Amino acid sequence: MIVFVIAMESEAAPVIENMSCIERSDRYGRGIITGKIGGENTAIVVCGVGKVNAAAGAQYAIDCLGADKIVNVGVAGGLNPATKVCQIYSIDKVVQYDFDLVTLNGTPMGTLNEYSEPYIQLVSSPVYPLKNVGTGDRFNDDIDDYNLLTKELKADIRDMELGAIAHVCKHAGVPCYSFKAISDVAGSGSTTEQFLSNLKNCTLALKQEIVKIFKAVKG
Repeated sequence: MIVFVIAMESEAAPVIENMSCIERSDRYGRGIITGKIGGENTAIVVCGVGKVNAAAGAQYAIDCLGADKIVNVGVAGGLNPATKVCQIYSIDKVVQYDFDLVTLNGTPMGTLNEYSEPYIQLVSSPVYPLKNVGTGDRFNDDIDDYNLLTKELKADIRDMELGAIAHVCKHAGVPCYSFKAISDVAGSGSTTEQFLSNLKNCTLALKQEIVKIFKAVKG
């Protein structure tokens, strides 16, 4: 079964609005929504914001819901002018830019202890343009983070969950997909103000594409 792991209820709404036979429950403080898209069983884990919540949500989806594919959809911040507000991108790979074992292991920033390079590969879809994501437990306009993400790690988009979801999926052998709608672009003013201003239009864009996304993942 395809299971969506999504940070916030507002980001889950575009998926819910495309579902039928909906049932809701709560497990370990996380919202679980089950139903159907196009007659196919599916579910959503509304995991909460941040990497710990995301990892826990992904593991629950695999262990308790029987996910054989996990999809993360939501809004995220663009890091360069090539990312357009409200455009949806398929994510090719992801790095946890706030993971630092540089001094201990001598590996590049973002490289997890069990890996030799920073990025984790996802399953991408040719239906949408491909981009790379940097994940960290920070939402800010910090110039040092921006330089790390763009100059060293070559990330196009930043979020707060995908790296942890992909990490769990990698170890579990479960394919991981992600589709991001851009809510703000670095260098275009306050990321917070852009996020709040563009959230409604981003969720509308996702709502219109969820069935296409589901079909692309289903194959």
